[in-house]
Amino acid sequence: MSDWDPSQPILEIENLSISFFTRLREIPAVMDFSCTVLPGEAMGLVGESGCGKSTVALAVMRDLGVNGRIVGGSIKFKGRDLTNMSMEELRKIRGSEIAMIYQEPMASLNPAMKIGRQLMEVPMIHRGMAAGEARALARQLVADVRLPDPDRILDAYPHQLSGGQQQRIVIAMALMSKPALLILDEPTTALDVTVEAGIVDLVNELAEKTGTSMLFISHNLGLVREVCNRITVMYSGEAVETGAIDDVFNRMRHPYTQALFRAIPLPGADKNARPLRAIPGNFPLPHERPPGCNFGPRCDYFQQGRCDAAEIAMHPVPGDERHDTRCLRPSEIDWEALWKADSTRARGEIGEVVLRMEDVRKYYEVAASSLFSGGDTKVVKANETLSFEARAGETLAIVGESGCGKSTFAKVLMGLETATGGKIRLFDENVQSTPIQARNADTVSTLQMVFQNPFDTLNPSMTVGRQIIRALEIFGIGKNDGERRQRMLELLDLVKLPREFGDRMPRQLSGGQKQRVGIARAFAGDAKVVIADEPVSALDVSVQAAVTELLMDIQRKNQTTLLFISHDLSIVRYLSDRVMVMYLGHVVEIGTTDQVFAPPYHPYTEALLSAVPIADTKVTKRRIVLEGDIPSAMNPPPGCPFQTRCQWKSQVPGNLCEQAVPPMVDLEGGHQIKCHLSRQQLAGMEPVFRFPDAAE
Repeated sequence: MSDWDPSQPILEIENLSISFFTRLREIPAVMDFSCTVLPGEAMGLVGESGCGKSTVALAVMRDLGVNGRIVGGSIKFKGRDLTNMSMEELRKIRGSEIAMIYQEPMASLNPAMKIGRQLMEVPMIHRGMAAGEARALARQLVADVRLPDPDRILDAYPHQLSGGQQQRIVIAMALMSKPALLILDEPTTALDVTVEAGIVDLVNELAEKTGTSMLFISHNLGLVREVCNRITVMYSGEAVETGAIDDVFNRMRHPYTQALFRAIPLPGADKNARPLRAIPGNFPLPHERPPGCNFGPRCDYFQQGRCDAAEIAMHPVPGDERHDTRCLRPSEIDWEALWKADSTRARGEIGEVVLRMEDVRKYYEVAASSLFSGGDTKVVKANETLSFEARAGETLAIVGESGCGKSTFAKVLMGLETATGGKIRLFDENVQSTPIQARNADTVSTLQMVFQNPFDTLNPSMTVGRQIIRALEIFGIGKNDGERRQRMLELLDLVKLPREFGDRMPRQLSGGQKQRVGIARAFAGDAKVVIADEPVSALDVSVQAAVTELLMDIQRKNQTTLLFISHDLSIVRYLSDRVMVMYLGHVVEIGTTDQVFAPPYHPYTEALLSAVPIADTKVTKRRIVLEGDIPSAMNPPPGCPFQTRCQWKSQVPGNLCEQAVPPMVDLEGGHQIKCHLSRQQLAGMEPVFRFPDAAE
């Protein structure tokens, strides 16, 4: 490798084509893909699921499996073509010069081996390092990735660490041999937004320190903006636009890039005046791609006879350096034209209170030793004195990190768990101590839930229509099968699915289509209160926009109360009327969306907002990195639950934060914050976001 010139690209992919071979046919996964990463550069690779992002990464690692094959083009690493290398040569490069971090950290860690041993293996195998030296390096890197008590971590097994800590270990492992190129495939998808912010800072800091180049794969444009200097947008196996972050974000020159930005909730979006716009149509299957431009059938600017006449190659955008597009008409489109919504929506009417929770608590008793059921029991305080009310037609968002008690609260409300104390009134009926099996069909049909993962909630051996009809039977809707079938077809219309989908099996549907079936089933009994638990987090950007709009359309029509549980604060800001912030079982802040997203903030809300990645180069943001993880609900800290991580604690006199749970402070307009800070201190807080002008 010594003859490589450091002024040349670290990674140069030219006209790469990859196919997967099945018994039936060749499936072209990636076609004519080119991408260049210079030393020290971070390249973001974005696009919807199935566009070929991970396939490109696996091709660089030469790890396409038995039926994947590179059928054209080249992948040069430091000037040498990886596609011609022997397995022996590849083994020397993989793990030492090129390292990859996968989406799911537990897939990369051996559950039966201590962390220290797993980290030491890398330099011992790749660099022949002695065990003592390897352990010292491992300890240094564990400290570098900001994990507390490195010696304890080295002696721990993977299951003893949280998801964020596991991901940091995987990053440390990838950096053990100081690779020249680091490939990150959706490294933060399963993590909380605060943990994600810490990992992003960490990756940026380590890349700066070691000069490592990066290929960062994500579907989150905000995250790519925070990590990368350049971006390549992929659609259906092809690169459609590539360039510097500012060029592509501010002067996009491909209709797909524009469509992606219109589908994400940027700070200026408004569910009534400026709704999100889902990309029309569906992603083409690899063996059914249209002639000419792959994006043609879904494009606003498509011209028949021109855009579908022949294959379209990437070509430079005049005026920008290293900015290319695969669009034939970049100079003919008015890219500055603001997208006008088809129609602005009337603000939904918010009615009477339909749900009231007063001082609801949910405690679990668990054995002090989880291995043996004998001995002392400990109490896990999953929810502490939850009080709020929700009105007809209102969207109340519930936000907070994993372990804050959001899902426990949903289970208690649904009757899957019963409350330890307090009152829950649903349409003036006390339901806090009535488990779901004891609730009548009316109560059950009134209160429904849409789950995070649509794959787990559908029966794989039953048609979509049958599953909806079964819900109608349980709720006693329709006098006979004919009436129920008609109602099922109307529900498919409601969630904008073709009626013929009633005869399909779940496996024949995409993730977004399955989620729509879940929504249709939830509304089968004319639900009045719907708990949506992270309903769009598993979906692509454009599908996310479509499902969000769908939920709001149904809400306007039926005056449904929507309790929207989410950790994605961008989508919360866009669709909620009020926001409730939870931390370690407590409600720490509640108010209208405008109140919660502007100062004064609860210190935890302030940190949560600062962690949100925003895909808008004009918005500036204050950074607050939370140290440490959420404490255990089995062993909560004394006093304020947030005091162990709070950056404002020193502003409160004495040891008040450590001694007493703060009172709920009533600010103007129903805005409440649970904090010991004085009203003057709260009033003096700086905004987290700054916008270029007030018009935004």
